[in-house]
Amino acid sequence: MKLRVILLFLIIIFTVVSYIGAAEPFTWWLEAAPVFLGILALIFFRKFKFTNFVYIIIFIHFLILLIGAHFTYAKVPGVDWMSHIFGGTRNNYDKIGHFIQGFSPALIAREILIRKKIVNGKGWLFYIVVSIVLAISAFYEFIEWWVSIFSGDAGDSFLGTQGYIWDTQTDMFSALIGALVALIFFSKLQNKFIEKNKIPS
Repeated sequence: MKLRVILLFLIIIFTVVSYIGAAEPFTWWLEAAPVFLGILALIFFRKFKFTNFVYIIIFIHFLILLIGAHFTYAKVPGVDWMSHIFGGTRNNYDKIGHFIQGFSPALIAREILIRKKIVNGKGWLFYIVVSIVLAISAFYEFIEWWVSIFSGDAGDSFLGTQGYIWDTQTDMFSALIGALVALIFFSKLQNKFIEKNKIPS
């Protein structure tokens, strides 16, 4: 059985488990929506087969989203250590979510751009991937803003600011850091998977 099929099966199980006993069902749907959209995108564009490396990264991304959806990002347990590092008393799990929001799309975009031969220069590839990540991050912040406007108090948990006035800016910065980490430390590993698999585009 192909790895992507196994991961899809596992994510369906984790999605069900995440929904059972979710702290706030309305927030769960908002937070889990990117998982559903991501699965639909992978199915719709199934002719393009990513490397197993990218499928695993996507799987981890989905898990992080489903954990946040289950507890709500402000109440995810086990991340107190982040408060000791960054200071304050807020739950910083959302920063993990936004880090992976930069990390995962960076590797996805990079693989598409390389295998479709859209960008050849390393410098331009780096710049364009980072730009794509920041565009995605900014648009997600728009979505949080729009949900907050139209849902009122019901969307507060989804917005997840926890009274922190720089939440939007630090969310985008976390995504930027995620993208930079992915590109600087994982590009060579991704290149090996692309070369090894010789997957047709």
